[in-house]
Amino acid sequence: MTPDSRQQAEAILAALGGVDNIDEIEPCTTRLRSLVRDAGLVDVTGLRAAGAFGVMISGRVVQVVVGPHVDLIATDLDDLM
Repeated sequence: MTPDSRQQAEAILAALGGVDNIDEIEPCTTRLRSLVRDAGLVDVTGLRAAGAFGVMISGRVVQVVVGPHVDLIATDLDDLM
């Protein structure tokens, strides 16, 4: 865990609506796939400010494109949750 990835993970977690809004999150190649309880709580602008290259929302599934360091961010997210 690096300080930068920890800060990015904290910002992503907040922008996804916080711990209580996440049912599941996992890394996949270059993106975080998450299942949220309320997609309306997702802050796309906040995710982009946290370094996301892209955000796709389909129903309750939110994919956050973060690049090849996705595993490091996912580890930090696990620690935060």
